[in-house]
Amino acid sequence: MNAFISNPGERRLVLAGGRAHPELAEKVAESLGIDLLPTTAYTFANGELYVRFGESVRGADAFVLQSHAAPINEAIMEHLIMVDAMKRASAKRITVIIPSYGYARQDKKHKGREPISARLMADLFKTAGADRVMSVDLHTAQIQGFFDGPVDHLWAMPMLADYVKSRVSPGNLTIVSPDAGRVRLADQWSDHLGAPLAIIHKRRDPSVPNQVKVHELVGEVEGRTCVLVDDMIDTGGTIVQAAEALFENGAKDVIVASTHGLLSGPAVERLQSSGVSEVVITDTLPISDDKQFPKLTVLSIAPLIARAVREVFDDGSVTSLFDGNV
Repeated sequence: MNAFISNPGERRLVLAGGRAHPELAEKVAESLGIDLLPTTAYTFANGELYVRFGESVRGADAFVLQSHAAPINEAIMEHLIMVDAMKRASAKRITVIIPSYGYARQDKKHKGREPISARLMADLFKTAGADRVMSVDLHTAQIQGFFDGPVDHLWAMPMLADYVKSRVSPGNLTIVSPDAGRVRLADQWSDHLGAPLAIIHKRRDPSVPNQVKVHELVGEVEGRTCVLVDDMIDTGGTIVQAAEALFENGAKDVIVASTHGLLSGPAVERLQSSGVSEVVITDTLPISDDKQFPKLTVLSIAPLIARAVREVFDDGSVTSLFDGNV
């Protein structure tokens, strides 16, 4: 295999991967039938990062993949440096692939004197030299408007939903949003699987000021297998509390499905010790050995990213990958 693809017009595709999630970059390259661009990257004693590509990228259609995994700021800085190196090496077009977009939850101001860090991220990559951004399941759709250029927003939902469908009959499923903010996502799952929708609403218990939140459930879950859907699982608190509320309302079983498995802090212990039967995520972020547990299933997002890369390189339609799904 070569590190690039040639066609009769002499256009070249090159794919470079950072150090945050090399396994995913390798899988994407394999799906494309190419080798990753040889890259030298290391960290100086004072924490500064260095990147150099081992082959010419002049005139190439370059794709630079880096998951914004912990330590997130180091991953982001390395990503920016890689883009800058591509630009200075005369790549014709640079597409930044961010499977999990860092700072995505800071997409608006909740209070005065707060930043909109998700917008700052987009500005940084534009300044570094990115012409295009590709990401998977952004926390909110408005982030697409933060980047001054094309944004390819990929969806893991069809893959996750089809996996769940292979495990449980859709006739016994209820799709559940763990809070009001994920209703749109849950609605897409509901449409894709033809399953009813339920919503968990959290509010403070007026009888216990400033302490406990109670969960109000809208929808029928008794005797059914519930699929709790979210875009990410961080510490697992919201998901586990939602699962408990479902069991209290008579749910037969609960499956959790999410795109981004941050699995920070107590997440693994919480999920493993909960009544949830299975947690299904993708590999947009690396899942280290200490984050593996018996209930966890990890699906690879690499084939989807590879198909999107091929569509961009061939000037095709990324949207066509999801026609009829979202």
